Amino acid sequence: MFLPQGLQEYFITTAEIWQFARRFFQQVFRPPYEFEELLRQAYRIGYQSLPLVGVTGFIMGVVLTLQSRPTLIEFGAESWMPSMVGISIVREIGPVITALICAGKVGSSIGAELGSMKVTEQIDAMEVSGTNPFKYLVVTRVVAATLMLPVLVVLADAIALVGSFLVENVKGDVGWMLYFNQVFGNLEFGDIIPSIGKSFFFGFAIGLVGCYQGYHSKKGTEGVGTAANTAVVMASMLVFILDFLAVLVADIFYDL
Repeated sequence: MFLPQGLQEYFITTAEIWQFARRFFQQVFRPPYEFEELLRQAYRIGYQSLPLVGVTGFIMGVVLTLQSRPTLIEFGAESWMPSMVGISIVREIGPVITALICAGKVGSSIGAELGSMKVTEQIDAMEVSGTNPFKYLVVTRVVAATLMLPVLVVLADAIALVGSFLVENVKGDVGWMLYFNQVFGNLEFGDIIPSIGKSFFFGFAIGLVGCYQGYHSKKGTEGVGTAANTAVVMASMLVFILDFLAVLVADIFYDL
């Protein structure tokens, strides 16, 4: 059966990523454990991404409140603003936007870094010297991305709520205690736990795709740019797909 070239490449890439993920799970629990490199990558992925994530979260909270406020006033539901913004940010907007920001920053960074090492034969040199480059380069980055993205999501949610509060305080003279009492009074564990849970999968997908593209970079320096660009596109698409699946699973769970 004949398949178009693009479709063949899609299936081949999917199979290769699956094999890459399986290799990751085979080695992640095997010694030696590169704790020092893991902490370094956690610092780079988490701490160094915080300024961008924080600014994005703040703007997200401000814009959502400014855009929603006139409509709620029109229907006489202005008092529901803290609850609406809190649930929207914690459930969906915060995790997805933060993951997309990290897909662009972290995914491209990992893809370009490993791609440069691949085309300059540094990875081959590590294999010749007896070092396990997959363990040192891939496992540490994927684990760091998986652990750090939920932390960034929590911080982005908090900063977004602060931005929303500032708008409400200026526009509606709403106090700090009143605003956050309404926010947390309407949030449930069923809103928080799924959003944090899917953030782990977002981080894993971003780290895995970035490492895969860099680790299999080809065509010299041109391949480095291609690896970084493809990592961002694929990671962003996977974020949307995983979010869709998470919403479906949560909906089925609530129906039960």
